[in-house]
Amino acid sequence: MVNLKIDGKQVQVEHGATILAAAELAGSHIPTLCFLKKVSSTGACRICVVEIEGVAKPMTACNTPATEGMVVTTRSEKLTTIRRQIVELLLVNHPLDCPVCDAAGECDLQNICYELDVVRQPFAAEDVNADVIDRWPLIQQVPNRCVMCEKCVKVCHETIGSSALFVNEKGDRAFIDKDLDKCEFCGNCVAVCPTGTMISKPFKFRARCWELTKVPSVCTACGCQCQVDLNVKNNTLFRVTAEDASTVNNGNLCVGGYFGHDYVHAEQRLESPQLRSGDTLTDASWDDALSAVVERMQAVRKEFGSDALAGLGSPRLTNEEHYLFQKLFRAGVGSNNIDSEARFGALRAATVLRNTLGLKGASHSLSHIGKAEAVLVFGCDVTAEAPAVDWQIEEACRRNDGKLIVANMRKVKLSRHANVNLGYRPGSEVALANALCRLLLDFGLVDLPQLKTYVGNIDAMQAHLATVDVDAMAKATGLSRNLLEEAARQLGAAGSVAVVFGADLTKAAQAEEAVGAVANLALLTGALFADAGGLFPIDEKGNMQGLLEMGVCPESFPGYQDYTANRATFEKLWKVTLPEAGRDALAILEGIEQGGVRFLYLAATNPLVNFPMAERWRKALDKVEFLVVQDILASELTALADVVLPGCSAFEKTGSVTALDNRVSCLGKGIDPVGAAREDWEILAELSQRLTGESLCLDNSALQEEIRAMLPMYGGVCFAGDGHGQLCLKAPFQLQAGAAQFTPLNAVAGADAGLQLLSGKLLSHFGSTTTFAPSPLELAASGYVEMHGDDARALGVEDGARLRVSSSVGEIMAPVRISASVQPGLLFAPYHFADMVVQGLMPGVQNRVEVKVSRA
Repeated sequence: MVNLKIDGKQVQVEHGATILAAAELAGSHIPTLCFLKKVSSTGACRICVVEIEGVAKPMTACNTPATEGMVVTTRSEKLTTIRRQIVELLLVNHPLDCPVCDAAGECDLQNICYELDVVRQPFAAEDVNADVIDRWPLIQQVPNRCVMCEKCVKVCHETIGSSALFVNEKGDRAFIDKDLDKCEFCGNCVAVCPTGTMISKPFKFRARCWELTKVPSVCTACGCQCQVDLNVKNNTLFRVTAEDASTVNNGNLCVGGYFGHDYVHAEQRLESPQLRSGDTLTDASWDDALSAVVERMQAVRKEFGSDALAGLGSPRLTNEEHYLFQKLFRAGVGSNNIDSEARFGALRAATVLRNTLGLKGASHSLSHIGKAEAVLVFGCDVTAEAPAVDWQIEEACRRNDGKLIVANMRKVKLSRHANVNLGYRPGSEVALANALCRLLLDFGLVDLPQLKTYVGNIDAMQAHLATVDVDAMAKATGLSRNLLEEAARQLGAAGSVAVVFGADLTKAAQAEEAVGAVANLALLTGALFADAGGLFPIDEKGNMQGLLEMGVCPESFPGYQDYTANRATFEKLWKVTLPEAGRDALAILEGIEQGGVRFLYLAATNPLVNFPMAERWRKALDKVEFLVVQDILASELTALADVVLPGCSAFEKTGSVTALDNRVSCLGKGIDPVGAAREDWEILAELSQRLTGESLCLDNSALQEEIRAMLPMYGGVCFAGDGHGQLCLKAPFQLQAGAAQFTPLNAVAGADAGLQLLSGKLLSHFGSTTTFAPSPLELAASGYVEMHGDDARALGVEDGARLRVSSSVGEIMAPVRISASVQPGLLFAPYHFADMVVQGLMPGVQNRVEVKVSRA
């Protein structure tokens, strides 16, 4: 520790702490402009100068380390004069456009001027500022307002890791410029700008900051669930912001959080229930719409039995809505035919991890990633799928000098930073994991005594790995043995390891095998045993973890309680007779095709875009006798419905959500529902009441109490109010002695033949909802197919040419983007767009398929 004196007060700080940090402890205010706690100090503005006894000239407090016995003065007439003059120099040629500047009222430069009594401009200079930069999407840069604090550059480089912003030119001609190819359009440069230099175009000239009410809430664009403030006025959501320090995301947002919200005011919003009359849908009252749903439910159940009714839920709903949805069908309808898109990815991964490790979601909080000494990212474009996980990886591997190993079929953003890039062949995930496991064991980098404590079949593990031929695995993956050895050494040498995996694995045809192989790797690297790191399955959807835990699948009741084993218990609790079994999504699809399922309820989900086998789903939805769609936006799906029920976005409702790392947070209701739309739980509760005849009179508090009573895993969750600062953690994961199981897996021999098309997520879109939002559409207005230059030359196509891409079950037409991000033989296409349904090419539960490609 270091002892020093600040303005006459004795202070003790850690070695390496700055004078600014010491002054904060002493309660002495030092004005700053360029300082930002979450990035390294720049010392650019010089406003934080202080006097140090024995030092001839004033020193900047933000980057001068405190030393033993130092005596510091933070306030004096001399310092005030210096600081005032610095600000006066910063204001040379600064435009007096505060009345029309979006930063007015929250501008640090304004505040500094007021604090230091800067009321005149004694200096003049030639105006050499660059012109306004208006060519960037979503963000405008006004150089003559810039004070060159470089906060935006630092956040872009150190926190987000894109390094898109840089200083162009020199001296008084310097300005902040951008490499658009690297920009993630996260908006953090706008958020940290102390002036009106970086401006959000969608927000520009729309509202004054002091007119806005900030409603604390949670972003549900992805499973990270960042804490946010909804900035609202007159029942309109103008922008979404986040506070530094007081939020789990430390004030950072991604493109979805900052710019992806404007679908909430889209012209396609559903404002009234609708009923089909012949070939048209017409507006109806809630009473008529709900009566039509209940009457058809009862009629189908009476004539064909409860097995003829089915429902599909969505990770866009809250925990309470998930709980009500499954209870509505099981206890109200008498059908266990419930499922969701989790069937095609997240549920498969969760089942493997639960069976092999006893894991229910991520093993630790996201902050454990940032503390890891090594991070393995396997089959995941984490920047797109879970941006806040990316920020933690930047913390671990760029700021803390940890090792980063990226294993991916494609080159993703993190590939730029990786110590080892494992660009494996499609379908060789098990071979890669097996090779790494064998090498870790061969190099003596596995803690065998620890594994013997926690792994119940250690002998089977050793016997299996003894059969793994590393050279054969290297050949299968297309990687050199040297590269595999380097990756194994870096993982094995780390004191703590974080293993992150995502959609390329969880949505693959062989997802169970791939996830099992990653679970094996997590065991051998010790990812589950250290105080940092952990195992982190990633799903891009907002409340997927809550959906899984609330039992929206036929196999389990809420809390992963086995359906068959616990049916009698829930019959007693709910005072009903429950069906013996149920259909999953695939069986529901087959049931519609074969005429066994006649009634389908879709709650905030769109199989026409988001599900594999989308063309089969389209034909099935055309065929099903009665279709109910509960959603927020009019689409091709709602056009097929017999009844449309308008629900609410996350900005218009209350309730709780569960993040991928087991944080439970409550939404803050920022605006009222549009038109006659209702919160989704209200719709489900009234349907349940009409079906059962019971007066529910439920609210979220009552639902949360029932969830606590029914789900042991939520027994200690507090559901502590609305907004950030009010999150609650479920009990942390503890691996029990002997509970883990190593899964012996044999790699599939040979690579898949022909051109392979992989479907996946774009950085700028989240599900299909953001395709109704103008801001994300400005970044990606439509779909495309990414192709390596070698394949393009072989086909004789140039960048931008239209292609016909066909599989055994369908075809799409799309422009081609020639890119080095995909390897030869592999194509990539985003799945978000209804006018280019990539999922329609998938013949089964998979995200990659062999295709034929020709010029359109």
